[in-house]
Amino acid sequence: MKNDREDKLQDFSFEGKLHRVKFVETMLVAEGVICDVYAFVDDDTRDLGIVTVSKGVRTPLERVLNGNRTSSGFLSGHGVLTVTSEDGTKHVYHFDSDSENPVVDVKIGETMQWTADSQTGLIFYEVCDPPYEEGRYEYLPDESSSPNT
Repeated sequence: MKNDREDKLQDFSFEGKLHRVKFVETMLVAEGVICDVYAFVDDDTRDLGIVTVSKGVRTPLERVLNGNRTSSGFLSGHGVLTVTSEDGTKHVYHFDSDSENPVVDVKIGETMQWTADSQTGLIFYEVCDPPYEEGRYEYLPDESSSPNT
């Protein structure tokens, strides 16, 4: 996986508009999950994360605790995004190179988790308004990998 500055994005298309972005840092989210963080050059009200998930790996299960808008979308590979509302209703989005790529807004109180295909891995994006700060998400135990008690 390349992390050279020259390989980083300079532009990002979001909701039909091209935005100039500037690379900030690379963060290790969890084993097999890496996030490249970008600032929008002309818009300090939000930021961008480009998340690479290794083959067969899940992102941490997260509950959105605050923020005006948390938007997630597919970029490449194969994978699944599961969003669970506060009442327990699950919305499952399957993504691959042939799928439509809707922007999925995850509301405060909802949980989300991406799962990468075991053969290809996955790259997705997340736009946070306002920019991500510690405490935006609550990390929860991954129920799908925990034994029943």
